[in-house]
Amino acid sequence: MAANELASVDGRISATTAATIPLPDDGLYRGDGVFEVIRLYRGRPFALREHLDRLERSAAAIELGVQRSLIEGELATLLAELGTDDAQLRIVLTRAGRRILLIEQLPERGASVRLATVTYSPTVILTGVKSLSYAANMQATRIAGRRGADEAVLVRPDGIVLEAPTSAIFWVSPQGGLRTPSLEAGILDSITRAQIVRSLDVEEGEFPAEDLLGAHEAFRASTVREVQPVAAIDGQPLDTPGPHTLEAEQTFRQALEQGLGATQSTA
Repeated sequence: MAANELASVDGRISATTAATIPLPDDGLYRGDGVFEVIRLYRGRPFALREHLDRLERSAAAIELGVQRSLIEGELATLLAELGTDDAQLRIVLTRAGRRILLIEQLPERGASVRLATVTYSPTVILTGVKSLSYAANMQATRIAGRRGADEAVLVRPDGIVLEAPTSAIFWVSPQGGLRTPSLEAGILDSITRAQIVRSLDVEEGEFPAEDLLGAHEAFRASTVREVQPVAAIDGQPLDTPGPHTLEAEQTFRQALEQGLGATQSTA
């Protein structure tokens, strides 16, 4: 069932198309703010605490105040309006102090995804910050699209693999082990990535693009897309889905069941 698209702006709930924010606001003018996207399963948020913790860390990194208890209260009211639909929740905090909560339709998710490598230089001062400044990430996706791919995989100018613009990347190296870039490489501390790393035997590090391009299996992981097999990188086909991907999917499903079960038991 498609979810109703709702917005809460500083606690005022309306249809998203009717929502407004006062200007000026450097969140809009300069991308000066932070955000989180949380998956809702039957109206219930998964890993809410982890997402709000990361929201606070991102905000602290750019010296932006967060009223967490206020956000939690407004979120509870908004979710009560939603009901039991599957959807995604976007939380946006702007420099002017706006608290924007949005219930959005889930994006379409194919059985697999094709990736293309795109050179990208991280902004070190914002490493690990889920900032509103995502224009470079979106442009990387458009570049990948012109190369016949669905999504980019970002590679530093020195050839080190980073992540996809909105997800973490895992692959089976030519040596046979499951790998993913380390946080120190300059990637976001993905919540879904962390769950997989905790549960599976994964080598973290700074790996060259050649290692990724030599893989025979890969998948990406994110809050909204969960675990999604990669069908090709730079036009080279991969096994889809491979055994490591299936194991990661099973691991995520178990974490999901446990997390939603814990939410239900404490409700």
